Amino acid sequence: KLCEGILNVLEKDTKTSCQVACLEALRILSRDKKVLVPVTTKRNLQILMRLAKLDTVEDPLERVSEFPVIVEALKCLCNIIFNSAVAQELSLELNLAAMLCNLLEKCKDQQFVGDIKCFDLRLLFLLSLLHTDIRSQLRQELQGVQVLTQALESCLSVRWTEEYKAAEDRDRPPLSLQETDCAIEALKALFNVTLDSWNVHSETESHQFRYMAAILRHCLLTTGPTEDKTEELH
Repeated sequence: KLCEGILNVLEKDTKTSCQVACLEALRILSRDKKVLVPVTTKRNLQILMRLAKLDTVEDPLERVSEFPVIVEALKCLCNIIFNSAVAQELSLELNLAAMLCNLLEKCKDQQFVGDIKCFDLRLLFLLSLLHTDIRSQLRQELQGVQVLTQALESCLSVRWTEEYKAAEDRDRPPLSLQETDCAIEALKALFNVTLDSWNVHSETESHQFRYMAAILRHCLLTTGPTEDKTEELH
């Protein structure tokens, strides 16, 4: 009942601070699978998707004041998708993966969107891990390899000297914690999406995998903020 009450409040246009507080509470509650059973409905997932700006295909990310709401809504969706098989099925019906790819596209060349990118990528990783149909959809319909490779390239701030050769900068400072976490989530999602890629059938795919290989090589030459984070990244 508490989760249902929180979602009823979130359905209304309340203040940003109230939305963040409600989402933080829901995030904690959503770690319990038993609590999720009565609230994992299409309506409730759509409420969270709206707050995460996943239902606005055209609208750019402009209001920085809304970013904490987007991040908390994505965190809630991560917990719910991870803990609920019903939510995993509904996510396919609601076309959640396509909306996440669209949100990732909106994050390009934007400031202050690191956390949004990170939890968007984490949710794509979870969907590709837990639902084989979504994994196939990402690879075939949504150009997931390209989308995730570009996200990884952005996280690592890759500069190119040739088509398939990234610039090597020995004096480059380590990645920040946020950049490292984003890169790790992109790598995990990429692993799932490319898991069944035994055969490369087209010139486009061949280019995509050579491009990805160059970025992965660059990643291995990159350090994180700590030894542990560098090891996790590699």
